[in-house]
Amino acid sequence: MSVRDLTVAVFRPDDERLAQAVDLLDSLGATAVADPMLAVEPTGQTARADADYVILTSKTGVELVAEAGWHPGEATVCAIGPATAACLREAGYEVDVVPETYTSSGLVAELEHEVDGARVEVARSDHGSPVLLEGLEAAGAYLHETVLYRLVRPDGAGESVERAAAGDLDAAAFTSSLTVEHFLETAAEDGILEEALEGLETAVVGAIGPPTRRTLEGHGVAVDVVPDDATAEELLCAVVERAAPSYTA
Repeated sequence: MSVRDLTVAVFRPDDERLAQAVDLLDSLGATAVADPMLAVEPTGQTARADADYVILTSKTGVELVAEAGWHPGEATVCAIGPATAACLREAGYEVDVVPETYTSSGLVAELEHEVDGARVEVARSDHGSPVLLEGLEAAGAYLHETVLYRLVRPDGAGESVERAAAGDLDAAAFTSSLTVEHFLETAAEDGILEEALEGLETAVVGAIGPPTRRTLEGHGVAVDVVPDDATAEELLCAVVERAAPSYTA
């Protein structure tokens, strides 16, 4: 297949992240099917300022604590990956820890030998992985979780579902387990779940990391691509490369 004919579903929130994903796919010569399966609803809460460690897990979370004027005090500030770390630095915060593997389990592995007896604040969405809390608690940390925002399915989502059901989707880049759940919920509500799943069988399916892969496979969807680095940019490049290897030539 020519990369110029490649349609790739991307499920970023409808802000600069979606715009950047569309621009990246365009720069690779592919056509984006922009379907923001996530929308952000802030809770009005912010991270605690009396912890020994504070963990931020997303760019959205950083933006919300920065808007609230949060200051970490003497806490060790941890970011789950480079995108979150970059956003923290842009907002004027120092970043002390970024795990080698950009996942909840990777962050647990980075911190588990130093948090025994420490107060750890985890500030994130309402759909955060339990792996992070369970792993740090097992390491002896005193945990507090602040839900900064809720992730909901936006009105109007579903173009990618219709494309998949019609056999008109060449690739799909799932950036979280929740994007998988929302894709399947939309398909079920539209009465085209079986057809959408069949469409994914013939498409290149990418998962941003192991948790998203497990969610897809748990629903019977075969995963073709998981990038080495769990970033949206790496995922999109890997999906395009798998679907149309000639794009790098």
